[in-house]
Amino acid sequence: MSFFISDAWAQAAPTQGQADPLVSFLPLIFIFVVFYFLLIRPQSKKAKEHKQMIEAIAKGDEVVTNGGLLGRISGVSDSFVELEIGDGMKVKVQRQAIATLMPKGTIKES
Repeated sequence: MSFFISDAWAQAAPTQGQADPLVSFLPLIFIFVVFYFLLIRPQSKKAKEHKQMIEAIAKGDEVVTNGGLLGRISGVSDSFVELEIGDGMKVKVQRQAIATLMPKGTIKES
């Protein structure tokens, strides 16, 4: 019955030598190292500095919030600060909403 179909014999492919598993993962390792130094490390360093700044704020400091409000801290609690943004005008904001600590004298008294 096998008049038309010839028997197929498996032939071993010529071996060129197996690539080292470390060499095949080297590009992935390189990409991870680049991501670490260009993205992950600077971002975690900036977050750490922001956390230290938030913990160190005190009454009388002049700050800018993430929303762009410039004010002087008139009260501090565990999770909120009270900002005086004008004469007798006070707002409560979360500590995490403070973006930057400004130098003393930024807000001019009139």
